[in-house]
Amino acid sequence: MNRTFIFFIINILVSFILNGQPTKIIEIRKAGSSQQDENLYPGANILLKDKNIRVDLFHEGAIIISDRAFFYGKKNFFKAEGNVVFSQGDSLKITCSKLEYDGNSRKAKAWGNVYVKRPDMSLETDTLYLDRKRQIGFYKTYSKIIDSTTILTSNKGTFFMEENKYRFTSNVNINNPKYIVIAEKLDYYSDLDHAYLYGPSHIKGNDYMIYSETGFYDLKNQKGNFQKNAKINYDGKIILGDSLYFEKNKEYASATNRISIKDTLNNSIIYGHYGEVFKAKDSAIITKRAVSLNIIENDSLYIHADTLIAIGPEENRLLKGFYDVRIFKSDIRGKSDSLFLDQKTGNIELIKKPFTKKENQLFTEEEKNKRNPILWFGDSQMTGDEIFLLTDLKTKKLDSLKIIGDAFVIEKDSLSNDGFNQIKGGILNGDFVEGKLNNIEVIKNTQVIYYLYSDENSELIGIDKTICSSLNMIMVNNEISDITFHISPSGEVFPEEEIDPNDRKLKGFIWRLKEKPKNKNDLFSKTDQKILLPKIKDIETPSLFFEEFEYK
Repeated sequence: MNRTFIFFIINILVSFILNGQPTKIIEIRKAGSSQQDENLYPGANILLKDKNIRVDLFHEGAIIISDRAFFYGKKNFFKAEGNVVFSQGDSLKITCSKLEYDGNSRKAKAWGNVYVKRPDMSLETDTLYLDRKRQIGFYKTYSKIIDSTTILTSNKGTFFMEENKYRFTSNVNINNPKYIVIAEKLDYYSDLDHAYLYGPSHIKGNDYMIYSETGFYDLKNQKGNFQKNAKINYDGKIILGDSLYFEKNKEYASATNRISIKDTLNNSIIYGHYGEVFKAKDSAIITKRAVSLNIIENDSLYIHADTLIAIGPEENRLLKGFYDVRIFKSDIRGKSDSLFLDQKTGNIELIKKPFTKKENQLFTEEEKNKRNPILWFGDSQMTGDEIFLLTDLKTKKLDSLKIIGDAFVIEKDSLSNDGFNQIKGGILNGDFVEGKLNNIEVIKNTQVIYYLYSDENSELIGIDKTICSSLNMIMVNNEISDITFHISPSGEVFPEEEIDPNDRKLKGFIWRLKEKPKNKNDLFSKTDQKILLPKIKDIETPSLFFEEFEYK
């Protein structure tokens, strides 16, 4: 032990000579024996274990125990070999085959079956670098970190001891019985179980999958928010948006800005700028320029509403649209206050806003008709209290049309300047052939105004005004081609000059061409067009993502 004391004094003197100021030197607390070999290890004191006494070194709160150490007093540096144990109080313990340590810079390198034990977790790797001044360590080889329930692996990483923070890069994997995380880069706070994701990242749970290129995830509670190409596959519903939020325990997800929710089974997508998904209720709510896209007859049917709600399991989904519903298809346009689309039956129902008691008393028939839902087939305008479109589920083609209450068909006469062909009745039933409206039946108190022309020279013969119990008409290319009256029709054909212009329109007539959507942009009102989207704040990627340093 006297030899150890001599080493200690020499180290102190060397420090004063080299630095001109006190330097905390490495202390040799124990050694079984020591020797020197100037040929192989010039300037080194070789410290060896002996029986039960192992080499014990100490520096600023760190204890390093090994079987053998090469101690360079002048450099305040040593190399330790053989079952090396580096411990720093209760905060850090490292075991390895070899370790180098610089007492001046307080930097170390450990390699060979490196095992790090910290209060929050343990780490296994081949080589580890440690900077005690900055209280950080890093590795550049495959590493595995284990806590109570989770295994984290990566090829590169840095840990910050004071912050309980780990920074992983290159092939990061987190395995937990409840989920798997695969990421390019992430920051992990072990005491909070929080992860910040940078670059392409995948999270897979029991009933969900998440992808994002920046995001935050609370691993303990399985909740977080995600940006940059973010996508959630939640129990068959694929959710995309500029910013996504997910919470497993509440069975909830939401999306903000340029969102879409895709139903893969029913081949439909709902777009908007804000949406919420409630898994337990099998429902989704979409607002802010909400649009549903459904495929009918290999054609796109767009449905817009202020709010769209999808309810029920995929095989029995019901889509509800509320307030300012607008429909656009290549050959059909429409408007209503609300809409129901039943995926199971293929039924689409257009509904008007109910009248108040006062409105019902004061409104004229024309004002009431203005509130009715409306469809346009080509140039034919059809309105009524309720409108139903039925789709054949097997062929995915429109099958039939039904209008109940105040059915009114109006078509601009193609030859006259201000003439309109009109049919009015209680109920309208129509059939589709190959996706085109073909045969139509109108029943109950049916009234007709129809412009008749000569087949030879297309000269106006007169205006037909008829009342009957019912009629049938044939549609060709969405235009009235032929009308057949049933059950004692009463009417006649009048020369144009004998009919007062005010009598050329049935009661309640209103031409609503200005409301007809001309293209997909017309699905949105002026208010929709002026929506200002909130600014999404991405999680900022650290500028120095991987902090390396020289250990000497």
